[in-house]
Amino acid sequence: MDVTGLKRRGLMYVLSSPSGAGKTTITRALLKQNTDLDMSISATTRQRRAGEVQAQDYYFVDTAEFNDMVDNGEMLEHAKVFGNYYGTPRNAVEQALSEGRDVIFDIDWQGTQQLGEMVREDLVTVFILPPSARELEQRLRNRSKDTLETEAQIQERMSKSKDEITHYSEYDYVLINHDIETAIEQAQMILDAERLKRRRRTGMSDFVRGLQEGL
Repeated sequence: MDVTGLKRRGLMYVLSSPSGAGKTTITRALLKQNTDLDMSISATTRQRRAGEVQAQDYYFVDTAEFNDMVDNGEMLEHAKVFGNYYGTPRNAVEQALSEGRDVIFDIDWQGTQQLGEMVREDLVTVFILPPSARELEQRLRNRSKDTLETEAQIQERMSKSKDEITHYSEYDYVLINHDIETAIEQAQMILDAERLKRRRRTGMSDFVRGLQEGL
């Protein structure tokens, strides 16, 4: 039997971190390195920022439409963050998984908990920590030059980070982002290993049976 014919169910690869710890940079790098990895596009009620594209960066919806999606069971998870609602539409994710494609998520601990309650066998979770509080604050200040966030908004993010990092123990893996290239490499290693887990190789029984018949 041809090894390339082995089937695999896709996995849901969650990256969470406080703002500024590096998950967006790591996510983009993994998407570039893996052609069979899709980005989960969230629905949100927040206003679209300059340069953002509908159905590419987010699905921008109003609060009534968002609530309807939740009530109709169309969300895998949802949460309120900084006054806006965010959630993961179900259909696109389930379609990708059934086709053997992996889906990467940039969501917080609340969303991760909800996914864990619904689809634990498909889920791989990674929490990314900064090397220090000082480094995290510096990254937020550097980023604020582009996002035009105020001092009050920076302090709000720092305060929220104190709560977010307490949830690190709920994740399968923890990365400390001392160096972004190293963190990207480690995140890729986790993804590669999880793809090889026996329970995800849905065609393995047929493959082994073919080996037995050939012996």
